[in-house]
Amino acid sequence: MTSVRMPSSRPPSRWANLFTDQPVTCVEDLRQLAEWRVPRMFYDYADSGSYTESTYRANESDFGRIKLRQRVAVDMTNRTLASTMVGQPVAMPVALAPTGLTGMQHADGEILAARAASKAGVPFTLSTMSICSIEDVAENTDKPFWFQLYVMRDRSFIDKLIDRAKAAGCSALVLTLDLQILGQRHKDIKNGLSTPPKLTIGNILDMATKPRWSINMLRTKRRTFRNIVGHATGVSNLSSLSSWTAEQFDPTLNWDDVRRIRDRWGGKLILKGILDPEDAVMAADTGADALIVSNHGGRQLDGAVSSISALPAIVEAVGDRIEVLMDGGIRSGQDVVKALALGAKGTFIGRAFLYGLGAGGEAGVAQCLEIIRKEMDVTMAMCGLRDIKDVTANILAGKPDFAA
Repeated sequence: MTSVRMPSSRPPSRWANLFTDQPVTCVEDLRQLAEWRVPRMFYDYADSGSYTESTYRANESDFGRIKLRQRVAVDMTNRTLASTMVGQPVAMPVALAPTGLTGMQHADGEILAARAASKAGVPFTLSTMSICSIEDVAENTDKPFWFQLYVMRDRSFIDKLIDRAKAAGCSALVLTLDLQILGQRHKDIKNGLSTPPKLTIGNILDMATKPRWSINMLRTKRRTFRNIVGHATGVSNLSSLSSWTAEQFDPTLNWDDVRRIRDRWGGKLILKGILDPEDAVMAADTGADALIVSNHGGRQLDGAVSSISALPAIVEAVGDRIEVLMDGGIRSGQDVVKALALGAKGTFIGRAFLYGLGAGGEAGVAQCLEIIRKEMDVTMAMCGLRDIKDVTANILAGKPDFAA
């Protein structure tokens, strides 16, 4: 596998301690590379939260409150991370989360990420607000992927999206429930986020310092929301995510809509955006196959609890009625193991793989997944286990205090 490395060329002084010719060893290294290589508005879009960003920060920091039991003198041979997510065999219980504008972190980003996920044996989830369309990804990959759906006022367009996902062979539908209205993200407003970026002096200067990104973007035709443009009635051009969501995302979304979408889809259904045990019970009542404990990466309700701190109560509330997955704040394989110990059956990574994508395209995503795989394997072994399916709360050194 080709590895992304810290470049040896001289960067601006604030990066001087980062960019030597050294190997990438962790997701944080990929983040630093992505920040250097991706234009500011798109890096900030991925690496930010709403309002004060307190929930965004808590998603990551709360994992540090979970401590592990180290075990010794146990047989660590023949280890396996193989598992299942929503009935699908996976090489490890990790999936790539749906992320908007992925194709602006790197040209053709959704296609590249889907390829890396396929090679790693984990699911890739395509966002409704992707740059590459459902058809783009299906035509350029050889494995089924999952499709994430937002509910919009134009229900005929929603039905067409579902039908397109079926035609593309998508193996699961991920219905996002926590974006009926858009939480304000200050950085996006200040940066004038649009795709393609408006040719202002500031943007031109920024892109001029990102030659790798710019050259790759010039080589692709995919620079707008291709699931929307040319498919939604009357939409021939769309550059602003915020204007589209304000006009089209449906604030009346309710559990009856979830059931209607479940019936039209007819396949595996995953409900994303559950953060409260009462909502988790209602999600189970719909007959969906799985739910994702998620606060949208801290990008919606600032001040909400972190995803990992919400997980135990939701697992307790639904029991075995519905598979519980978790998304938010995962930056390492240790984080994955901790989420499994608190009851998740699988996890999603969003920003982590976006950092890899921005840092090095498909190779960067592959490297992110390999870093997480190795960290999971070593952590599991040092906790005295050989099979990831055996991870339980027994590996934790006490109950984590998320209120601290």
